[in-house]
Amino acid sequence: APRPGARAAIARLHALGLRTAMISGDHAGAANAVAQQLGIDDVRSDVLPEQKAAAVAGLAKAGAVAMVGDGVNDAPALAAADVGIAMGSGTDVAMQAAGITLMRAEPGLVADAIAISRRTTRKIRQNLFWAFGYNVVGIPLAAFGLLDPVFAAAAMAFSSVSVLGNTLLLRRWRPA
Repeated sequence: APRPGARAAIARLHALGLRTAMISGDHAGAANAVAQQLGIDDVRSDVLPEQKAAAVAGLAKAGAVAMVGDGVNDAPALAAADVGIAMGSGTDVAMQAAGITLMRAEPGLVADAIAISRRTTRKIRQNLFWAFGYNVVGIPLAAFGLLDPVFAAAAMAFSSVSVLGNTLLLRRWRPA
């Protein structure tokens, strides 16, 4: 049976523009029934644990893959994925193989982790843009003596403060 909140979690992943797949050792009938109930896009059934990593590699040909798992049989696939996400209620092997461990076994946390990571990446790009902009303008002006050293130091401090302030805006993020 699916975990409580799994259908809503799949819907949130779809809202983030992600395609979902289920790789399961269950028989096709059971796996397809659960996938249909949850709204999962792609189902791979009757997959042995050692074949899960190969299935993840096959999915990776179409783009980046995040794998969510919690068992020993998921560990190779978690390691093979671009981003492995282990549920905190899972095995130690799965948590060691994954890049991210969710502290609670709530499927909705997967979408939250992806949302905050996207937002963080956006902030990093913004900060690099502004820091690069300050340096593109400031360094040539200082090199040609057109910028007073005191003003240049103040501009560098302002650059650091603006990057820090922009980053602190991430604290406003709240899970859906």
